[in-house]
Amino acid sequence: MKPISDKKRLALKKIMNENGIISALAIDQRGALKRMMGEATTTESIEAFKGLVSEVLTPYASSILLDPEYGLPATKKRASSAGLLLAYEKTGYDTTKPGRLPDLLPIWSARRLKEQGADAVKFLLYYDIDEPVTINEQKHAFVERIGSECEAEGIPFFLEIVTYDATITDAKSKDYAKVKPHKVNDAMKEFSKPEYHVDVLKVEVPVNMEYVEGYGAEAVYSKQEAREHFKSQSNASDLPFIFLSAGVSAEMFQETLRFAHEAGSRFNGVLCGRATWKDGVKIYSESGADKAKEWLQTQGKENIETLNKVIQETASSVEKD
Repeated sequence: MKPISDKKRLALKKIMNENGIISALAIDQRGALKRMMGEATTTESIEAFKGLVSEVLTPYASSILLDPEYGLPATKKRASSAGLLLAYEKTGYDTTKPGRLPDLLPIWSARRLKEQGADAVKFLLYYDIDEPVTINEQKHAFVERIGSECEAEGIPFFLEIVTYDATITDAKSKDYAKVKPHKVNDAMKEFSKPEYHVDVLKVEVPVNMEYVEGYGAEAVYSKQEAREHFKSQSNASDLPFIFLSAGVSAEMFQETLRFAHEAGSRFNGVLCGRATWKDGVKIYSESGADKAKEWLQTQGKENIETLNKVIQETASSVEKD
């Protein structure tokens, strides 16, 4: 683990479990959650669902990631044992301009997120390592500013990188699967540089498991090639890094973590969202809060406990890095 201030180290401990592994729950979705619930849904409904997830599932998570737009009431419902990450970015990006340029929530700052009880600040960046310098330099400067802000406040900075290729429209396609290892691993190398002051990277796995030999109908990578991509990812950064679930099923995510571990990846945990709670959204929308809570207390709890077991078997301690 890179040297960090005592303030940051203490805050980071609140996000990890007793074994130094990050088993965090993510429900900072805004636009995506609204689409899942139906465009006619209300702010109150979104806040209430986030509150249910926080109340029921944080006893089984080391921490929870929420957003300050809809998630602040849910921060008060989390278990006392669970740390808190708050998102700093505006949801989505401007589709009328090239580059998927980032933006921040206009009335928030690292200081204000900290005042709301955040133990860490999370920022999501869409990044294509191969886009023109004119675009990527804007992103580099943007992340530098956030890193400096978090450094000044003594609060850990989690950078979530979602990669893409500006010339490939479908990120789930075979064409993107071929370039994904390069996109993910080289983005990690870039943002591990000290000028960004990133403390933890939240990243995709470096392959699309649906195109790994034996996991999907068509193979882009042999199992050995996929293992090498996971190993290369682990060697790409000296920072702690955790995996995002990217909306895959709970079963596929668990299988992916096992594969990563067998490949020699030294990942430090997960920040897992939809794979844990997404099936509860439809129940909430169609049958109400009581039925959704019942689902979260049973299937949702099972999802997170099963994932925790896999994480404990596969992830490395942050403090040993």
